[in-house]
Amino acid sequence: MSTAGIVQYVIVRSDLAKTWPLGALIAQACHACTAVMHIYREDALVKEYTEDLDNMHKCVLEVKSESELAALSAKLTENSVQHKLWIEQPENYPTCLAVKPYPKDDVKNYFKKLKLLK
Repeated sequence: MSTAGIVQYVIVRSDLAKTWPLGALIAQACHACTAVMHIYREDALVKEYTEDLDNMHKCVLEVKSESELAALSAKLTENSVQHKLWIEQPENYPTCLAVKPYPKDDVKNYFKKLKLLK
């Protein structure tokens, strides 16, 4: 089975890069990806996406602030786009979100104004 056209979007707060070590920021994205894949592990698209591990496609984008991340999460929730907003504990600090794998054409419009994480 081909995963062509299926993508997982990961959105990271770029403002954290000013004060957090790079490894800590990458760990947040990893946590969100792992969590969303576990939560939706029985989903047909997740199963298809993970059947061909060497050809998974992720797009890591940035938002500039906690408020932008919260607004995006709310918009995704409002439109039934399944995702996991990662909130670092015990600080209760939203850092990033990962979207369940979807066909790119189904979700790309939610992310078209965002830039690749730098």
